[in-house]
Amino acid sequence: MFEDETIVSSKVNYYQNPASSNQSNVLFLNGVDLELISILIDGVEPAYQLVKDGIELSGLGDEFVLEITIRIHPEKNTSLNGLYQSSGNFCTQCEAHGFRQITYYLDRPDVLSVFTTHIKADSTRYPVLLSNGNLITFKPGEVTLMYWKILTQPCQAMK
Repeated sequence: MFEDETIVSSKVNYYQNPASSNQSNVLFLNGVDLELISILIDGVEPAYQLVKDGIELSGLGDEFVLEITIRIHPEKNTSLNGLYQSSGNFCTQCEAHGFRQITYYLDRPDVLSVFTTHIKADSTRYPVLLSNGNLITFKPGEVTLMYWKILTQPCQAMK
């Protein structure tokens, strides 16, 4: 996190639900006000199209790893959804559809996932970093925290 921008990187393991009647190889991910920096599926840039309120990926296999890096501007976000600044603090509001303002994702309450969150910031400017989940990495004097949420949850429950 920086004063004038935040870089968000996500790495998600996707797999086709064999019980689903929808066996399409096209995936729509919600996303609003995101500046796409890079996108990779299994290390290769995929076929994709930026569309209203998201991104469509096509030509997908049954299982793949999707890595996305985007740029957002919490200091300009006045919607109080997603990642925003309030009184100099960075805050998140992911319910009901705020997660789509943080990264491209299946932003629906029926999609359950396990999350690992890494937070990096200037420790002199932001001495307190906090996320939900269990703290698994912290080194005094460093600027990185890592949290792991044990239970599956929808992205709306992320804080």
